[in-house]
Amino acid sequence: MLIATFNANSIRSRLETILAWSERRRPDVLCVQETKTPDESFPIGPLRAAGWQAVFRGEKSYNGVAILSRKAPDAHGFGFRDGGPPDETRLVWARFGDVTVVNTYVPQGREIGHEMYRYKIEWFGRLRRWFDRDFRPTDPLLWCGDLNVARTPLDVHDPENNRDHVCFHEDVRRAFEACLAWGFVDLFRRRHPEPGHYSFFDYRTINAVQRKMGWRLDYLLASPALAERETDCFIDLEPRLAPKPSDHTFVAAQFRDA
Repeated sequence: MLIATFNANSIRSRLETILAWSERRRPDVLCVQETKTPDESFPIGPLRAAGWQAVFRGEKSYNGVAILSRKAPDAHGFGFRDGGPPDETRLVWARFGDVTVVNTYVPQGREIGHEMYRYKIEWFGRLRRWFDRDFRPTDPLLWCGDLNVARTPLDVHDPENNRDHVCFHEDVRRAFEACLAWGFVDLFRRRHPEPGHYSFFDYRTINAVQRKMGWRLDYLLASPALAERETDCFIDLEPRLAPKPSDHTFVAAQFRDA
């Protein structure tokens, strides 16, 4: 099974990118973030014509998550159920056989000191409590998406000058690590411990991909039970170099059957 994640920065704008990449790579499951479209405008027709099933929740011009799959999931759901804001357009999960896939678009945070930054820190805490409540490390679980945090200095091209960025500040990295401590394995970093690998490249930086001026913000994080089944994990830069790209690109992992 090949599972991928992609922040589309508008699924309607990037529909051809998704269809072309899917035809080339043949993923079984594709998690999409920042779909930026209300549900009634989600491009379900073209996706179904290309062989996709989809569960999705979106809103106009902002947020939005979807899980595309070749087979319909056995179960799925949206958002938190902890009494706080449900954030259904930031969290979707789906179960395929014994594997549960959780797709998240973590709040960006805007700036240090902003209420949305505090909300982002707590968001990771809410997610950790959900994992504690509903899952065990012996379950085949994959958490993926645009997590809006560079985990270590290896994951941002200029760590010294980004220490106070909302995606690299020590507080958000600490909150992320607390969530990872549930038992998750960072699949890409396990296979690629060397620097220079990024999944996000700001549009405002000229030739950012070629100059390796990026961030690793997109992750595939597996429970120990699922990590044992991973056989490959990679970042595909080709879509980011194509015309009219998203500012993110695809990250994917291959798993063998249980």
